[in-house]
Amino acid sequence: MNFARHQISATAPVLIFDTRFDPDCRIFTTCTQAGFAVYSTYPLKLLRKREITGGTLAFAVPLHTSSLIFLVGGGRSPRYSPNKVVFWDDAQGKEAAELEFRERVRGLACRRGWLAVALRRRVVVFKLNTSITRFNEWDTCDNTRGLLALATGTHSTLMAIPGRQTGHVQLVHLPPCTPPQPIGPPLSLPPRPPPPAPTKHPVAIIAAHATALTTLSVPASGQYLATTSARGTLIRIWDSITGKLIRELRRGSDKAEIYGVAFRPDEREVCAWSDKGTVHVFSLVAGSGGSNRQSTFSPLTTYIPLPKYFDSEWSYAQYRIPTQSAHISLTAPPPKAPTADIVDEEKCVIGWIQAPSDELGGPDKPTEMEYQLVALTYTGGWYRLAMPPSTVTTVPSDPGSPRVSSPPPHIRALSQHRPRSSSGSSVTGRLDKGKGRERDREKEGKERRECILKEFRRYGRWDGWG
Repeated sequence: MNFARHQISATAPVLIFDTRFDPDCRIFTTCTQAGFAVYSTYPLKLLRKREITGGTLAFAVPLHTSSLIFLVGGGRSPRYSPNKVVFWDDAQGKEAAELEFRERVRGLACRRGWLAVALRRRVVVFKLNTSITRFNEWDTCDNTRGLLALATGTHSTLMAIPGRQTGHVQLVHLPPCTPPQPIGPPLSLPPRPPPPAPTKHPVAIIAAHATALTTLSVPASGQYLATTSARGTLIRIWDSITGKLIRELRRGSDKAEIYGVAFRPDEREVCAWSDKGTVHVFSLVAGSGGSNRQSTFSPLTTYIPLPKYFDSEWSYAQYRIPTQSAHISLTAPPPKAPTADIVDEEKCVIGWIQAPSDELGGPDKPTEMEYQLVALTYTGGWYRLAMPPSTVTTVPSDPGSPRVSSPPPHIRALSQHRPRSSSGSSVTGRLDKGKGRERDREKEGKERRECILKEFRRYGRWDGWG
């Protein structure tokens, strides 16, 4: 008797067109066939939902935690024309205004009082007040991804957009961002003063990569810039004032599509995620909680012209998003090994939050907070991730003096000298073997660097919406 292949599905997959955090990662929006919804990031809670008939949305961008949300139509049957940006006032539950262009809107970014719209070959900025005023526009190269990044912190000015040449980034400084309006009684502390003006004129163009850009990211302060290219192996961190390359971080050695990069709120760490389904966490400063891994051959790079691979900085922590295929196949192939490089992982979005640590507080010791990650998958998965125990950094009461629970892991010293082989093997052959040993050590130490899954929940259909 021959049995055909059958699949037993527990639940129908959730179709999410887009999901994204607000600039502070306090809330996030998601678009489905039913409309859009707004959630509290942590703890996960559905705040409000809007069912929209007559079409679907490409994305919904929240303006911080205000009631204003920018909607763009998309999909096979768009609710709004894809060349329009609709201003949705969620407090009143209706459309407040709209912007119309002669071409499809590729991307959006916003901050208090400002909206930037990315088109195919230009970026247009609008000032939002009692009325909508066109501020300025800048030409870019072919920007089909709609790349655009805005610094949203108080007094920050930076906007990063693609330059006119492939792989270049154009840095634009807008008027300073205004502080948020306080809620409740006035604060006893004085407002934070604006940062000192730069001693020289900020750089305007950065030649970041030789190939096309895939992501642009800036922290709230706008002090740094993170870029990735179509190759998908490196994340480069730049100083936005001087234009100098600060760090070059390696995601991997094989080609991948990096979906995004996010700075930790205190700008001491950065995380990146790609179509490999793996989240990588890197340290930007010493003592931030973890130490980036480096090859055992890296000390030789100052004496021997070794390939750049051996001088790379690798992530000190990572996490692989599980595949959410909720079905059983009678003829399914055997499961892959935990160390296999699975390429059919889910698309996701990552954001930083502050959550209580495992240490319990008492009457004299309040519960400490630590930086954690929240991953949102496009199939409705919500993951809260903590750093490995030896690298957890608590959030101090004084932002200028972070406390580390334990010292950073020690980078392994160069292995002992081995006598030269009588076969006269070339240096290239030895480096190839060294590269293989590096990969073996990568597999052995993976468990010690795994982020810890603290909480998993569903959003979308499982919270009664849809």
